[in-house]
Amino acid sequence: MRILILNGPNLNTLGLREPEIYGSKTLEDIIHECLALGKSLGVEIAAMQSNHEGALVDWIQGAKGVYDAIILNAGGLTHTSIAIPDALRFYEGRVIEVHLSQIFSREEYRHHSYISEVAEGVMCGFGWQGYLMAIRYLAGKAC
Repeated sequence: MRILILNGPNLNTLGLREPEIYGSKTLEDIIHECLALGKSLGVEIAAMQSNHEGALVDWIQGAKGVYDAIILNAGGLTHTSIAIPDALRFYEGRVIEVHLSQIFSREEYRHHSYISEVAEGVMCGFGWQGYLMAIRYLAGKAC
């Protein structure tokens, strides 16, 4: 199994930005944990981050036929982007949406996700461990 982990705007600032909400681990720390888990499960993991919506769309389109699943934390684009879910519909693979914080207990504008409309499931409020939960879920479903 091959999983692509995509992270959107501002996630490159994890560990520095609002640690009371997002935790103290950096994105690099989280990806390191994901790679280690993937290795232990026999799952190939690749990870990318961009602050640009178009880059995320390009990576999603390029994942078709290459990756079995995408784990996506689109950051603020979750609540604003139409292009990302359109690309996910093109991709046609399995998609898990991840958020570090519990988006439904935050500002009202964060309560709607365009990504959820095309995702198989959503992990939110579990901090960085939501990524690991998503990997385990996908690995279990593939067995």
